[in-house]
Amino acid sequence: MNSIVKNLLIIMALLLPSALLKAQDWANLKRYQEENAKLGVPAANENRVVFMGNSITEGWKNNRPEFFSDRPYVCRGISGQTTPQMLVRFHQDVVALKPKVVVMLCGINDIAGNTGPSTLEMIEDNIAAMTEIARANKIRVVLSSVLPAYDFPWRPGLEPAGKVIALNKWIKAYAEEQKFIYVDYFSAMKDERNGLPKSLAGDGIHPNKAGYAIMEPLVEQAIAKALKQKFK
Repeated sequence: MNSIVKNLLIIMALLLPSALLKAQDWANLKRYQEENAKLGVPAANENRVVFMGNSITEGWKNNRPEFFSDRPYVCRGISGQTTPQMLVRFHQDVVALKPKVVVMLCGINDIAGNTGPSTLEMIEDNIAAMTEIARANKIRVVLSSVLPAYDFPWRPGLEPAGKVIALNKWIKAYAEEQKFIYVDYFSAMKDERNGLPKSLAGDGIHPNKAGYAIMEPLVEQAIAKALKQKFK
């Protein structure tokens, strides 16, 4: 065995365990474990709100950190995530933090097929499962419409606009049926293609500061309504 091959085998042996561990953390449970431990339980009379989502939620805090730092809002968005991944980490990243409200913004990456093919019914089942967990733990729910999407930069040609509209129709109806609060970002942000205009999202998917500026008052109104809801 020559020295080059031997060195390559040594490097692979060193890297393989960490690569396997990373692959096993499919839901990225490690992403917020340390922050969760530091956060602790809410203070007395704190109206803690957890924002559960994907890169749109994660990017919200990155683009508008003051929106979170000036309020009892906790960002638990992870880039690229789909609803089954969020369901796996829902207890750790939402329930264990004991918020009064959870704001859920999810589904677009399922439509993009980030973790494999996904039907609308599969997305709906996962959203419903998360809301059931929240309700069982006395957490009020704000369900967000999926943002407009005309095309995916990382997977062009999937024509997601129609699926987004269909999923939003279900989310709204489900929220009404279950007495959850629904926040409609889609209607306030869509263009004539039922996509996101470049003025609000350079890549057509991820909002910029102007996009988040539209979303913030809408979600604040929704949170205020949710906080007034009483549990039976």
